[in-house]
Amino acid sequence: MDSFAALFDLSDRVAVVTGATRGLGYAIAHGLARAGAGVVVASRKKDACIEAADRIRAETGRPTLAYPINVGHWHELDGLIDATYDRFGHLDVLVNNAGMSPRYDSIDTVSEALFDKIMAVNLKGPFRLSAIAGSRMATDRGGSIVNISSTVSSRPRPELVPYALAKAGLNNLTLGLAQTFGPTVRCNAIVCGTFLTDISKHWDQEAFAARARQFALGRGGHPDEVVGTALYLASAASSFTTGALLTVDGGQP
Repeated sequence: MDSFAALFDLSDRVAVVTGATRGLGYAIAHGLARAGAGVVVASRKKDACIEAADRIRAETGRPTLAYPINVGHWHELDGLIDATYDRFGHLDVLVNNAGMSPRYDSIDTVSEALFDKIMAVNLKGPFRLSAIAGSRMATDRGGSIVNISSTVSSRPRPELVPYALAKAGLNNLTLGLAQTFGPTVRCNAIVCGTFLTDISKHWDQEAFAARARQFALGRGGHPDEVVGTALYLASAASSFTTGALLTVDGGQP
């Protein structure tokens, strides 16, 4: 392997990806495995985790582990990291991708339970999981934490205010963890725009097409189009990049 290819090589690396059974999470998990990493597929539904892990292993030849978990449940998160070390012996990359962005009729209808759930999945879980994983990686082989944020963190839309608030907190967490775990563990965020995942099938397609015409690229992103950025941040190619918020949004105004 030449030195350039080695920058992106993840052989002998292990990655945990949350929300990895579909959408951006699955694309990232599959991409990291294609680059040589063993992958822990973490998500809420056991059957979906097993199916995704089996497919990644079959298509890439890399070892996988399916681990069902709700990242909003603080008490479950230690078990995920323990299981990763038990299976692979080390951890090198954590991708905090799991998230939820439920919409509502009006902001005054947002219940305390819904608000707390949004914060738990999008911010509390990544905080706790990063604290556990980052602390262990820092005393082991070092590593990389990649948070999946959103452009609404700085440009919130009326129907997504609690989600935008949580993602703004995730951006701040990224900066704080870069300082906390440096120099051995890097932490960065991918600030994602609109990607066409299975969720987008339920959108008003005419309304989205009208909005997308305002994007510099004139369209939403395909999940595979986030993989290059994730691979960069997970690999040695980004060895001097930490505390960065990298926007991948097709030029959304």
